[in-house]
Amino acid sequence: MIWLTWRQFRTQAAVVYLALAFLAVLLAVTGPQLADLYAAAGDDLFGRITSSDQSVYYLGLLLVVLLPAITGMFWGAPLITRELESGTFRLAWNQSITRTRWLTVKLALTGTATVTAAALASLAVTWWSSPIDRAVNRGGSGADPFYPRIDPLVFAGRGTVPIGYAAFAFILGVTLGVLIRRTVPAMAATLAAYAAVQITVPLWIRPHLASSVDSTLSFTEARPVNIGVDAVREVDFGQPGAWILSQHTVNASGQPSKLPASLTDCPTMADCATALTRAGYRQQLTYQPAGNFWTLQWAETGLCLALALALTGFCAWWIRRRLT
Repeated sequence: MIWLTWRQFRTQAAVVYLALAFLAVLLAVTGPQLADLYAAAGDDLFGRITSSDQSVYYLGLLLVVLLPAITGMFWGAPLITRELESGTFRLAWNQSITRTRWLTVKLALTGTATVTAAALASLAVTWWSSPIDRAVNRGGSGADPFYPRIDPLVFAGRGTVPIGYAAFAFILGVTLGVLIRRTVPAMAATLAAYAAVQITVPLWIRPHLASSVDSTLSFTEARPVNIGVDAVREVDFGQPGAWILSQHTVNASGQPSKLPASLTDCPTMADCATALTRAGYRQQLTYQPAGNFWTLQWAETGLCLALALALTGFCAWWIRRRLT
């Protein structure tokens, strides 16, 4: 049973692991140079970093973020569905192999490969990107276009979260395959469902997995970075690496208010800050500080693994009780 499962799975596994090997070589060659550059430049890293390093940064991030979706679609969805479409699952059960053993072997072998691939990719990319992440979190100048590791654009490509998402996406694909019983529709449904999760979690779930900070700052405490027609759109408030959940400008009465033209037409940002502060305008912020990164990582990883376990139990029940 194990050998048969491996033979059915080895081509897909070879493609993904070859891609990981290529990434590992690329990161191993360029990583020490980046680490040496950070050791020499410190927070001025971004003034010396090359366009090639930027490309590697985003390539690694993209691969880690997409890997769970890829394994869910191409490893999870066809795993059981292929047997259901061809009818070979009945043959397996008639050869003294129980449904539970059949499912256990398939999930254990392919699931282990899925989690291992995600762990290796995340470990390599997190290691390579650590100088950039440290410089961003310390408020290094010129950080754009790099983002704090707690930011939603980067968070799912760091730490333990990719492992949780890989396990969840894999078993999500298996579950949808069992229910739909057609490989291509199951793959499409897996991609759509996983994409929906990736949109839902950062918007409505992740902000509540750790205690956020509410703060009201005058513009002598929070330097305006971008003043729009209606309000101050962005501020530098002395918390580099933070994830801003919400921010808006309020007047002296504490109500959101448009800014008078006289307060936004200033020679310098410092003049605007002084004028806004004198007029009683303040910036209200809610944010996750950079120090909450690992709290959020472990909480979200645990949530993903719990969902994966729940879906595994559902698959086992469905195959034993409902699949004929």
